[in-house]
Amino acid sequence: MTTPRLILRRWRLTDAAVLSRAVEESLDHIRPWMSWAADEPLSSVARAELLRTFEAEWASGGDVVYGAFLRDTTSGDTDPGTGTVVGGCGFTRRAGAGTLELGYWVHVHHLRRGYATEMASSLTDAAFTVAGVERVEIHNDRANGRSGAVPAGLGFTFAGERPDAAMAPAEVGMDWTWAVTRPAWVSRRGERR
Repeated sequence: MTTPRLILRRWRLTDAAVLSRAVEESLDHIRPWMSWAADEPLSSVARAELLRTFEAEWASGGDVVYGAFLRDTTSGDTDPGTGTVVGGCGFTRRAGAGTLELGYWVHVHHLRRGYATEMASSLTDAAFTVAGVERVEIHNDRANGRSGAVPAGLGFTFAGERPDAAMAPAEVGMDWTWAVTRPAWVSRRGERR
């Protein structure tokens, strides 16, 4: 998938080094909010195994995890290989039938430039091309206002809060759910054009 500034594609085994570097550079920023960051930094063997797990999940019709790379708009590059990592994003199916949940993280050197919004918008577009998907959700801990600003800015509706286990150090254990339905997204997309 391409956006105005990014290429979103599944992580490859050949991305292990650039992914490791991006995560390590961003650890202080992501560790408070991302439960998976507790296991970082991973060894090169563990990183390779994680990337193989991502590939197996996708191949079996499960979750999909993408890298977000800066597009080289001057060369027309559509596949950055191991270019500049802006962050990561992806889909899970844990919200149940007909719903995809999306998530994202942004590299510390690329904060406050709208990349999370760009990723989430593109993923929402992609989600609604999947047969049977009628709803997209984004979840954030109540304490993570930056993350919650993304779905709010995209026109997702606040669908409520519920107690949830605090899985990362800065979380307060209150899950906020944001949602958009296919008709609402299509309508909003038409309004933005």
